[in-house]
Amino acid sequence: MAETKKAKGFSSEEKAAMRERARELKKASSDADAEKEVLAKIAKMSPGDRKTAERIHALVKAAAPQLTARTWYGMPAYAREDEVVCFFQSGQTFKTRYCTIGFSDKAMLDDGALWPTAYALMQLNAESEKQITALVKKAAG
Repeated sequence: MAETKKAKGFSSEEKAAMRERARELKKASSDADAEKEVLAKIAKMSPGDRKTAERIHALVKAAAPQLTARTWYGMPAYAREDEVVCFFQSGQTFKTRYCTIGFSDKAMLDDGALWPTAYALMQLNAESEKQITALVKKAAG
């Protein structure tokens, strides 16, 4: 008889993200409260990820002040008319070796038949900051 592998299901990190999202949907927050929550999430990150997240937050706020900061699955995110267009994922969130800046379908970054929606971020430098700023401006509309 052939052995069958047991399905792993969701990781504890994925389950935590889903619980965060359920909490976010239940809780109505003002823009000011939502931004405070984003800054609190950033403050809880490991030192390296926190530094990157703080810089991403500053870049997004400068490039697209019309976007509102809020959490999305427990991650810092930025929304237009309550629809998330971009988000930051700490490397520690899902135990990856890099942080990620991602864009939802609402960002409308369409470029031909194939385009990236998330970018691995090993370090911030002048070139990567310039790219992120351009992507955020385009995503913000």
